[in-house]
Amino acid sequence: MTSQLPAELFQAFTETDYIVHHEPPFTMNIGVFCPDLEKLMAERKVLCAAFITAWNPFAQQLSDTENEARQQTLKDNLTQRGLAFIDGIGQHPGNNWPGEPSVLILDMGREAAKALAGQYEQWAFVWADQTAVPALMQPD
Repeated sequence: MTSQLPAELFQAFTETDYIVHHEPPFTMNIGVFCPDLEKLMAERKVLCAAFITAWNPFAQQLSDTENEARQQTLKDNLTQRGLAFIDGIGQHPGNNWPGEPSVLILDMGREAAKALAGQYEQWAFVWADQTAVPALMQPD
């Protein structure tokens, strides 16, 4: 994908809470240091992580059944590749867009995350390195 992210989607994605269903759960926000993410990455001895969904390709709402099947395919793909992940959800705090089940994939480099997000037809994904500051990224 080489399209530019529409401005209204960029704003919505930047404002979204990216909630990781870890014990205890924690929330990541774009551009904000996340001590819980830093702690998790240190515990798991990883240097980066990606937060990706397979829901609603290119922000086109699908049925829950279609989205759940897409998300399960993503999780099966990660399991087959031997990648560790934790379930989560991306939820905007104010708009009416439904939350999108997602996964935080541990130790997934930026280029691999770009390819994966592109494979699942996503406008964007969240990625963080060892600084634990989540950034909004676009697939190529």
